[in-house]
Amino acid sequence: MLQINKRPIMASGMTETGNAFIGMYDNFRKVIGRQLPLVGLIIGCCLALGLLYLLFTPPLFTATGTMLIDTRKVQLLQQQSVLGDIALDAGTVQTQVEVLKSENISRAVIRKLNLTEDPEFVGPGKGVISSVVGFITGLFGSGKLRTPEEIEDAVLEAFDHARSVSRLGLTYVMQLTFRSQDPAKSARIVNAIADAYINDQLDAKYQATRRASLWLQDRIKELQAQALTAERAVADFKEQNNIVDAGGRLMNDQQLAEINSQLVVARAATTEAKARLDRIQSVMAQDIPDASVADSLNNQVIIRLRSNYLDLAQREAIWAKRYGENHLATANLRTQMQELHNSIRDEMRKIADSYKNDYEIARAREESIQHSLDDAINKSQSTGQAQIQLRDLQSNAETARSLYENFLQRYMEAVQQESFPISESRLISPATPPLKKSSPKGSIVGLISLVGGSILAIGAAYLREMSDRVLRTSAQVEEALQVNCLALLPALRNGPQKVGKGIVHEPTREERDFARANLLRYVVDAPFSRYAEAIRSIKIAADLNGVLNARKVIGITSTLPNEGKSTIASNLAHLIADAGGSVMLIDADLRSPSLSNTYAPDLPGLIDVVSGATTLANTILTLPGSNLKFLPAGATAKLPHTNEILASASVRSLFETLRAQYDYIIVDLSPVAPIVDVRATGQIIDSYIYTVEWGGTKIDAIQRALGDAPNVYDRLLGVALNKVDTAAQSRYEHFHGNHYYQKYYAKYGYIE
Repeated sequence: MLQINKRPIMASGMTETGNAFIGMYDNFRKVIGRQLPLVGLIIGCCLALGLLYLLFTPPLFTATGTMLIDTRKVQLLQQQSVLGDIALDAGTVQTQVEVLKSENISRAVIRKLNLTEDPEFVGPGKGVISSVVGFITGLFGSGKLRTPEEIEDAVLEAFDHARSVSRLGLTYVMQLTFRSQDPAKSARIVNAIADAYINDQLDAKYQATRRASLWLQDRIKELQAQALTAERAVADFKEQNNIVDAGGRLMNDQQLAEINSQLVVARAATTEAKARLDRIQSVMAQDIPDASVADSLNNQVIIRLRSNYLDLAQREAIWAKRYGENHLATANLRTQMQELHNSIRDEMRKIADSYKNDYEIARAREESIQHSLDDAINKSQSTGQAQIQLRDLQSNAETARSLYENFLQRYMEAVQQESFPISESRLISPATPPLKKSSPKGSIVGLISLVGGSILAIGAAYLREMSDRVLRTSAQVEEALQVNCLALLPALRNGPQKVGKGIVHEPTREERDFARANLLRYVVDAPFSRYAEAIRSIKIAADLNGVLNARKVIGITSTLPNEGKSTIASNLAHLIADAGGSVMLIDADLRSPSLSNTYAPDLPGLIDVVSGATTLANTILTLPGSNLKFLPAGATAKLPHTNEILASASVRSLFETLRAQYDYIIVDLSPVAPIVDVRATGQIIDSYIYTVEWGGTKIDAIQRALGDAPNVYDRLLGVALNKVDTAAQSRYEHFHGNHYYQKYYAKYGYIE
């Protein structure tokens, strides 16, 4: 099996992002160029479908209205709702959006506007698509008449599909939209949805308030009786226990509160006096109070004496250092310092005595108030049990009265809301008939058709490219088979030929006779055609390949039958003979000798010479109109082992004889895939030319055929791509298109 190796990839630069992108773009451009008709067809079909959709789809108009959930109450009725107000948040607004989408609201609008009789909702619709859908539905339907409930359900489904409700951002505004074929109807339905929603909210509040007011009315009667009974019990108890209120409080309680307040103040004064006394006593323990203590006492005498004392202490230290500790002046200073020290202590003792008197007075006052409090407590203990019972009775009475007043207020609010209910929602932007259709939009449909068609076309192009396992370019030949592509031979056609874009050459009678000539000698009849030029390139490749060998035996074969190998072999031989070369054309396709059937049917040939039935000279023919010698296949009917004949010594001897007489021997061989004859020709063929039908033969078949015939692959001169569609080839290799060959090949009207 032939092993096909990929071409080496350049290591430097190809891994870079830029080069990879360029490579992808180049590959994309080539794929689209090769599949351009398919791409254009798909995009054109998509655009045509988009155009048909625009033409046959009825226009829809979308009306829009906005509703606000107002957080502010109406000032006239600002009391709290009987059912309790729910805080407005994102969840509450979204809940109202779902309420607007509810079935109750939709059915209310449907019934109010009588949409069950509207053809837009119950009929097949105006568009072609709707009509087709209705027709198909009618074919597969049961055929029985629908009930009003079924009709309303069908209208409800269509209604919900056309209606849209959404919240605008983070606001309390809800947007209502409805699509209809009639702009006035779409606006009318939007406003009807808003009205139905508000009516539904008002009705729900009215029913709830009505039920609440009836319950409150019964409850108020019970609470009123309970409050009166509790208040009457309080009055009777006070009368029985001689309890008098003063300012809403009992007399004993008021007296105890006042004495307790006085005791608190007296205790605070005693504590403050005691703190001042303790502080002065701790200061007196110091010889000389520091500056902070003197300032806190706020005594100017102590402050002045302390200042004098410090001055003398400073002077005494200086003189003691200068004159000594025992000097008379130093001793005199110390005496003055002692006198100042005694004066300071005397002054502080006076302050301490004053603080002590204040403390004793405060303590005596506290004790007096404490005695008064004790007396009051003793007096109140006799009536304590009565006060406890009184407080319990008063608490019950207050609770009963509070409940009664609260329920009475709620009842009054319920009566007001029942008579005049309000809703927090209101329509702030009523819908108006839209002036422009909302769908279908031509620009959007066109863009979708173009983009969708482009994506579909690109996908189809790549899919076809991946599934198109055939050879169409010389680069594909070299990459897939690792051999040279010798030539691209255009498909031969008769009749009017296209010379350029939109230009058709209508040949004359003489030119038509010329074009109808035998295709096997096309290069002689049309020497200026692209086909003839391609055959010349094959001959040049053969000459360059066998430059050291003057006698060349060239075998022409293919993978499958009908790929044009016989035509190429004949035209290559005619080209050499027409140029004056010595050439022999041999038909060695012993299974299907097409050349022999054309030039020498029923005449002896190769088989007869090998078998000894005739001589070589008697079998060689000179084809009419040329100097080409031709050796037909001969009597090949019912020969089971043609491969043995081609591998025989007689055939080798025959070819050695022909080598001595001719410069070129062109051999038309059988195909490689279905027949093994070609594998037996390695001893007689110098090089092979492999014919491949352009866009016809699968690469896998070619690789397998060459892999099964390694002797052919080793001596392969190259591949000739035959039957090339030159118009399509320009999409695969633009340098092979008609544009570059018109100047040279249009003279005789041959642009293959």
